Amino acid sequence: MAGNDVQQLLGALLSTDNDIRSKAEESYEGLPIEQKVNILLGAISNVAEIPEEGRQLAAVMLRRLFSSEFEEFFGKLPEEQKAVLKDQIINCVQNEPNKNVRRKCADLAAEVARNLTDEDGNNLWPEFLKFLFAMASSPTPEVKEVALHMFASVPGVFGNQEQQYIDVIKNMLASSLTDQNYDVRFGAVKAACNYLLLHEKNTGLQKHFADLLGPIMNVTVESVEKQDDDACLKSIIDVAEAMPKYLRPQLEAIFALCLKMLANSDLLENWRHLALEVVVTTAETAPAMVRKVVGGSVGPLVQACLHMMCDLEDEDDWAVSDEPQEEDNDSNAVVAESALDRLACGLGGKTVFPHILQLTPAMLQHADWKYRHAALMAISASGEGCHKQMEPFLEQVMEGVMNYIADPHPRVRYACCNAIGQMSTDFAPVFEKKFHAKVIPGLLLLMSDSANPRVQAHSGAALVNFSEDCPKNILLPYLPDIMTRLEEVLKAKFNELVASGNKLVLEQIVTTIASVADTAEEKFIEHYDKFMPCLKYMIGNATTAELRLLRGKTIECVSLIGLAVGGEKFTADASEVMELLLASQVKGEELPEDDPQMSYMISAWARICKILGAGFAPYLPLVMGPVMKTASMKPEVALLDNEELTGVEEDTEDWQFVQLGEQQNFGIKTAGLEDKATACQMLVCYARELKEHFADYTEQVVRLMVPMLKFYFHDGVRTAAAESMPFLLECARIKGPQYLQEMWAFILPELLKAVEAEPENDVLAELLASLARCVELLGAGCLGDPGMEETVKILDKTMTEHYKRQEERAGKRQGGEEDYDEGVEEQLEDEDDEDVYILSKVGDVVHAVFSQYREAWLPQFERLLPQFSKLLEPTRPWSDLQWGLCIFDDLIEYTGPTCQKYEGIFLARLLSCVSSPQPEVRQAAAYGCGVLGQCGGQGLATAASQAVPLLCEVIQQPDSRQPENINPTENAISAVTKILQFNGSQVNMDQILPMWFSWLPVTEDVDEAPFVYGFLADLVEGNNPHILGANNSNLPRVVAIIAEALAVEVLPPDHAARQKIVSIVKQVQGNAGVFEACVAGLSEPQKLAIQEILST
Repeated sequence: MAGNDVQQLLGALLSTDNDIRSKAEESYEGLPIEQKVNILLGAISNVAEIPEEGRQLAAVMLRRLFSSEFEEFFGKLPEEQKAVLKDQIINCVQNEPNKNVRRKCADLAAEVARNLTDEDGNNLWPEFLKFLFAMASSPTPEVKEVALHMFASVPGVFGNQEQQYIDVIKNMLASSLTDQNYDVRFGAVKAACNYLLLHEKNTGLQKHFADLLGPIMNVTVESVEKQDDDACLKSIIDVAEAMPKYLRPQLEAIFALCLKMLANSDLLENWRHLALEVVVTTAETAPAMVRKVVGGSVGPLVQACLHMMCDLEDEDDWAVSDEPQEEDNDSNAVVAESALDRLACGLGGKTVFPHILQLTPAMLQHADWKYRHAALMAISASGEGCHKQMEPFLEQVMEGVMNYIADPHPRVRYACCNAIGQMSTDFAPVFEKKFHAKVIPGLLLLMSDSANPRVQAHSGAALVNFSEDCPKNILLPYLPDIMTRLEEVLKAKFNELVASGNKLVLEQIVTTIASVADTAEEKFIEHYDKFMPCLKYMIGNATTAELRLLRGKTIECVSLIGLAVGGEKFTADASEVMELLLASQVKGEELPEDDPQMSYMISAWARICKILGAGFAPYLPLVMGPVMKTASMKPEVALLDNEELTGVEEDTEDWQFVQLGEQQNFGIKTAGLEDKATACQMLVCYARELKEHFADYTEQVVRLMVPMLKFYFHDGVRTAAAESMPFLLECARIKGPQYLQEMWAFILPELLKAVEAEPENDVLAELLASLARCVELLGAGCLGDPGMEETVKILDKTMTEHYKRQEERAGKRQGGEEDYDEGVEEQLEDEDDEDVYILSKVGDVVHAVFSQYREAWLPQFERLLPQFSKLLEPTRPWSDLQWGLCIFDDLIEYTGPTCQKYEGIFLARLLSCVSSPQPEVRQAAAYGCGVLGQCGGQGLATAASQAVPLLCEVIQQPDSRQPENINPTENAISAVTKILQFNGSQVNMDQILPMWFSWLPVTEDVDEAPFVYGFLADLVEGNNPHILGANNSNLPRVVAIIAEALAVEVLPPDHAARQKIVSIVKQVQGNAGVFEACVAGLSEPQKLAIQEILST
């Protein structure tokens, strides 16, 4: 291509005319890569003919080309051509006269250098390093700056030779940071920070480079004064995010600078926002350091946030708008509110709440509405992070908040609703129990404020939050008033919609009705007929594009009401509602991709499926298409360089970007991911509810769900996929063993791979639980040899990581964390809890495998024995003991007498834990003693008899029936029962039985109660004198014990033990005089229970 043609092509690519640009892009894309490289390289170096913007574009295009296709192009070149290409690129940087173009050429050179460092860290372009050092030591500032720019782009360019260059690198950065030329100093900040970030885990290197921080801060202060480029502040934010401890020596200076910037209202807004971001990010990533080093700055920082939150526009028509409030994420008020929320969550309530408590009262009294608004929004924003500290002050805080429910300014009333709604969620259910008498009437009052639709709608939204977590018995007395108000508003707003198209309040009211119904449950039945006809009419007629959201929310409302009132009441309307929902499917119309109705519809179908059960099966052919389509949605992803990103960031609310290296950004379109997760969750619901009726869909759903186990863009999708596996297998059972086997063969390897690779603890827990349920469902042998091998490896790895993380936390508690304080301890305790949850799921998998494989699993169990026996060590946390005991309980229960060969490992610990001060440990130990009696056999009879006095002592403690002790106590009673019944050869029955009888009734533990009452029935039927007493004198007590067991429904309705005790009562009834004497002393609920069993 001649110089003139190249110039024309680049000119066309720069054209603002879409047609010209598209044609040029098309002809460029059609060229082979070699030709593209030659054209672009030629253009960059053709200073005489190609203008500046053309050369700049050519450099950018060549860098993009190399970032995606370098390997495939460069690998094919002969060695001489490779050398020529590398020289040409260096020459472009060296010879380019224009500063902007030179920078783009430097980016291009950095991209090539990045690609010429192999995986082992070998630098395949030593000339570039030489060139870099030569430029860095040039006396010309412009040249030096380009060297720093390239180093900032590829800080890893030294590869495996870095160690020998470390002091050269440090000296280069240090001298550049104090260079006489500002641009060089400025470029050195970015280069130094990027180099440090490359070594974010290497504390040794960070210490070696510690003395660069002072100069970095000096240049940053200069850049703030100049206010022309904010790159220094952004670099400080990056360091604060990845390695905040590095900033420690300058932390006071950093906070002082940022507070000064926040106080300077002449500064550009985005600079003040960056200053806020520096301190908030540091508070999030190193809260203990901030509390310790700059704790005194927290008050002024909270004050600065509150001050910025007052920066609101006066908009006369704000309250009467029919549009929901759009948050302007770049406004001072929104940025500051978000910062306050993050500060509270990061630093904790102990540090932040005193300042909120001190600063907001005066703001609430302020004559200017903006201050009152800011104070109320601050209370909303800080509730989550200050939860523990705010709770004791709730009355005081609410006293303040409720005064503004009738404020003269609508935006203050709106903020008041916001605070009530947020606190209803943050402090549930304490908030609902304490403040219902003020909150419900207050919100109902605002709900009639039809002159201010935004306030009216927001009061409805606050009532949703309140009723969602409100205990039913508290809400019910207000139900008539609430329903009257909602009915009034619904009718008025429905008429308003017809008359003028206003819909904001109506969209909110249908959600509020749904939420109240959800809490009221069957008590909503008496209000059902007032609302359902109007709601059905809205679904049938709100069919225009602008009413899509209203129709979607109404669909949600109807399905939630159906769920609340139950099948009996809703079934009459169910088919009509389903027909309305499926109208478009029946006509073969597809809803557009962005239609909000679909996600509401998918959730509604699942609720209706729950209500109708098998009766939903006929609708499956119509609903599965849309649900599968949404669940199968592939997210849009994009790889953009920094320039492209700058171009699109303005209008990408639905996208999230992550930086990959200096130039690349990975983006994913988040819109639609939530819907995908919901659709996957609904498929779980269908499989769970419909069982064999869902069998025909299992194959397509399994093919969709198994790959979703590794859908790393959204935790909810992976969780749903994990949850679905056992349900889908259950549905597939009806198709016969071979079909089931083939499906499991498809699932198992992928499920195990997903467990192995899962990065998030919450999802890992779901995956382990899913594996456990599948094993329980399919039985012994289901894992096969490879699957079993993989399962053992997973359990081993999970236990190793459990101990490793425990050690790390212990290290931090014993001085490894220089800023250790209460806040750090709280965080460590949260991590403890997370680990215990994973450990409990390991317990589930072990339980599942033992329960199915029994003795056959012992060879694999022995491989894990060192990991599991470690849990029982006396020095371990109580939660380790609890789950360790559960694992050995399973060993005893499912391998029976064979477990005796391991008694040296577990027996002494099992017996000593019976009297543990921790209820959960006592319960696990007591259960173990019970299965020792029930399953341990004659060889463990002595051990069982040793457990009895220990168990008796626990049962007879004065506080053994307190709520926190009742379950361990009933487990202990059940354990004594099992030992007496199955393995009591070495126990003195005459001594223990009267004591045992005195412990009854047991009323809480539904799993253990059948053993206790079954044994009681056997003793009564055997005329045991210890139980019946002389001349049956204990019979009234026996009947009272049975009556209590029946009254509290502690026995499953069809359990043999229940039938046995019922037949005892019927036998006693045969003797009218004795029976009357027995019943006379019973309480009313007990009498009722006896009457009930005798009348059936």
